[in-house]
Amino acid sequence: MSPDASRVESAGTASRDESVANSLQPQAPACKCGCPVRKLLLTGLGTGYLPIAPGTWGSAGACAVYLAVAFATGGRQVCLTGTMLILAAAATLICGLLGGKAEADFGKKDPGQVTIDEWAGQAITLCWLPLGAGPWGWVIAAGAGFVAFRFFDIIKPPPIRRLEKLPGGWGIVADDLLAGVYANITLQLILRLGLELS
Repeated sequence: MSPDASRVESAGTASRDESVANSLQPQAPACKCGCPVRKLLLTGLGTGYLPIAPGTWGSAGACAVYLAVAFATGGRQVCLTGTMLILAAAATLICGLLGGKAEADFGKKDPGQVTIDEWAGQAITLCWLPLGAGPWGWVIAAGAGFVAFRFFDIIKPPPIRRLEKLPGGWGIVADDLLAGVYANITLQLILRLGLELS
């Protein structure tokens, strides 16, 4: 074998060894999503990257929108509920249509970084809530809605867990929507009773 051929063979062997070594190194569990807009939407405007409990931050984001509209419109119920219905519909469509790709991007079903589903469920919770007079009434409604939705989203009474089996992004968002319905019905009873007693 000629010296040149030996050098070529040695270089090929070294390259293969380097490729094998690189493949054996642990890889960081990062999102492979190539579309930053999709990432921004699915993570609920970035709330999915916040620490400890991303879902809680997602719910807080929807409550913040609710309070912003309340203070901007003087607590007009039509404006509040209209905004929440639009938010719920948009978040549901985003999660349903793009959520399947999120499962592939993050490598697991219903990834924690995806919080747009919490936005949808929390928005449903805040629809047509009875309000007390003035800013304190709006804050109490938003706070009660936040607590009620988080409770039902975590406890997941039947048949919420069954909805998680729906395919793709629809399984990610459907359980949150039903949790929002449960929370809304509960708050309608509690807040209306509280306003009557006061």
